[in-house]
Amino acid sequence: MADQITVIIADDHPVFRQGLRNVLESHPDLAVVGEASDGDQAVAMAQERDVDVVLMDVSMPTVNGLQATRQLKALRPQVAVVVLTAYDDEEQVYHAIRAGASAYHAKDVSPERLVDVIRTVSRGRYVVGEQTLDERGLNEWLLAEARRFGGSTREDEPQFLSPLSAREMEILGLIIRGMSNKEIAYHLGISHQTVKNHITTILGKLGVADRTQAAVYALRRGWSPLWAHGEAPAARRFGPPSGE
Repeated sequence: MADQITVIIADDHPVFRQGLRNVLESHPDLAVVGEASDGDQAVAMAQERDVDVVLMDVSMPTVNGLQATRQLKALRPQVAVVVLTAYDDEEQVYHAIRAGASAYHAKDVSPERLVDVIRTVSRGRYVVGEQTLDERGLNEWLLAEARRFGGSTREDEPQFLSPLSAREMEILGLIIRGMSNKEIAYHLGISHQTVKNHITTILGKLGVADRTQAAVYALRRGWSPLWAHGEAPAARRFGPPSGE
């Protein structure tokens, strides 16, 4: 079929891979184009083959599923990744989506539900729990979860260099924490206009259109400045800036 959804299965258990293959190949609109037994192989295979969706186990040798997802999305951002795991943990869902996954499910998901998720993510949507989200909805979910979990990073996430200055990173951290421009100005003891100028510079450097996109850009790249674990490093408790 010309409109088949092509799938790679990445899991280090051959029996589980075969079970998934049997489920998917019972649907005419789905085609399994490869199986990988570790993270490195999954990334390499996804680069070599015409694939729409990768089913990615978390616990695999060499490179785990979250690391493989991040690598794959950097190389082929159009490929959707569905993370499958034995552990349905809320914080791991957050880190999987940050890494670039389009969906996250425990391995006890029903075959019918998994097929529905594959079809959904192949159309550019995202599945988080029982929610189906578009890009804007996913960004809002990510920011809400970042505030819930403190913006922290996992030890297995690589740290990326930022093009932003220390002050710009500080302001971006306060955006992630949910502060408005006026609240950031008050928190840092600078003028409202200065905050606006910094944000304009941040958006330009990152090539994004708004504050939400800038915050999500930082989260998905695993940036871990000091503000990720508490107060911004240079925060001052001054009164509101004069003249603003």
